[in-house]
Amino acid sequence: MTKKKDAKDAPKPVFTPRARRLVVWCVLGTLALTAVDLWSKAWALDALSAERVGETPDVCQPDERGYVRPQRAATTPVSLVDDHLELHYAENCGAAFGMLRSAPAALRHGIFGTAAVLASIALFWMFATGRGGTAFAWAVPFIVSGAIGNLVDRVRLGYVVDFIRLYWSEPIRFLGTQWPTFNIADATITVGVVLLLIDGWREGKAEKEAAKAPEPEPAAF
Repeated sequence: MTKKKDAKDAPKPVFTPRARRLVVWCVLGTLALTAVDLWSKAWALDALSAERVGETPDVCQPDERGYVRPQRAATTPVSLVDDHLELHYAENCGAAFGMLRSAPAALRHGIFGTAAVLASIALFWMFATGRGGTAFAWAVPFIVSGAIGNLVDRVRLGYVVDFIRLYWSEPIRFLGTQWPTFNIADATITVGVVLLLIDGWREGKAEKEAAKAPEPEPAAF
């Protein structure tokens, strides 16, 4: 008779490092996506905003009323699809989609900077050493490029430039508020996270199938 394999007894996976050309393509893809993100933000600064008139407020610091005034003034938005999609300048002091925007500046920079660097190193190492499947391999340049793009903005500006706003007749509501304005880096990070979830689901499914597979019967002599 055959018996099912115990998950604890299953052999540990052996990872084969990815070919050097694949690592090179991953790096080139990351650089290309980062360049597109930074170019789009530079365009938004020039085309969708203008210098403020009068005294410039402190970067990402709330005033006496608790309101964070932007460094630049938004100009007329560019409508791409009426009542659905427009390009509108905004400054994000938080993470993706505005998270932690009200936290102290030192805390934000420490958390975001450390997270971006560590995540990028970890993902590149996992890619190079052969971790993950095809979806994971595609996720790496999407996530790393987004992390780098937003980190560059925080270092040089103190905030992240956002400019993509979605509508559906009326502003889309997200957790009780209007759907946050975002940028290409936010979009690539989101795509990358979805790919990671797909890869994890595939890996879990493969492990379950391997655990259910019966062991071969010993050869008879």
